[in-house]
Amino acid sequence: MSGTSETPRSDDDAWQRDVVNRLAFAALNEQRRARRWSIFFKSILLAYLFLIFFALYLPQQGGKPITVGKHTALVDVKGVIAADADASADNIVSGLRAAFEDENTVGVILRINSPGGSPVQAGYVYDEIKRLRKKYPDTKLYAVVSDMCASGGYYIAAAADEIYADKASIVGSIGVLMNGFGFVDGMKKLGIERRLYTAGEHKGMLDPFSPVKPDEVAHVKKMLETIHQQFIQAVKDGRGDRLKDDPKIFSGLFWTGEEGVKLGLVDGLGSAGYVAREIIKQEKIVDYTPKPDYLERFAERFGMAMADTLARITGAEGARLR
Repeated sequence: MSGTSETPRSDDDAWQRDVVNRLAFAALNEQRRARRWSIFFKSILLAYLFLIFFALYLPQQGGKPITVGKHTALVDVKGVIAADADASADNIVSGLRAAFEDENTVGVILRINSPGGSPVQAGYVYDEIKRLRKKYPDTKLYAVVSDMCASGGYYIAAAADEIYADKASIVGSIGVLMNGFGFVDGMKKLGIERRLYTAGEHKGMLDPFSPVKPDEVAHVKKMLETIHQQFIQAVKDGRGDRLKDDPKIFSGLFWTGEEGVKLGLVDGLGSAGYVAREIIKQEKIVDYTPKPDYLERFAERFGMAMADTLARITGAEGARLR
């Protein structure tokens, strides 16, 4: 009798414990859920405050600068000239157009500090400078070299009315290059075999893991020579008879700004401030360089972060093993 009387009591105790455990787990899960939503909404509020700060206290990054009165316009070309860089043709041209279109612009300074880059991007800027100079003949454009104006940088500068540099600046490097590496011998020593399948006799050209073919090398050199001649012609058209008759100018060599004056690569020595004050005769400088839109970048990254956070809170992050 004692055994049969304890069984219902044991079952009842187990049931009660199960109910208590379930209630405890439910309460714990509810607390966790509430805490997650609390963190989420606090993050939203914090991000909102950051956005307000960026909007109110950071200077406007895009569009035309607000100008008052006559001034010298400045556009910077910094770093490698490439489509995905700050010194892209789109950015440079955007700044130049805004500078020329402003009726208060007395003259334009294109301040260059670049080792070069894409001949295509440099060519775009060169052509646009020529177009703007023709459209606004009374507004002169002066290229001013800071540390370096080499290769594609000089390609752009050659389109200016005049070029100024510091006596120690680096100018020139009028040439074209394409480089790479070859790993064929190293692969042989390691016992590695390259398996490359192509449709087209030369589709694998320049593959660093395949042997070099003389006819492909000749093709690349011919292409580089064509681009080099385009570069040379652009410099000759831009500089005219100011260039000295010296074949070394187009050899890829580079010189100091002081030597550049003697070769006709540079018109004079001076900084952006000097050109604004002494040449353009308008010391007030307004910067038209398009700046990165940090607010837009922040908003994009914030949106992605919030989407990821929301996915985690709602359990939409996929299965995990713990």
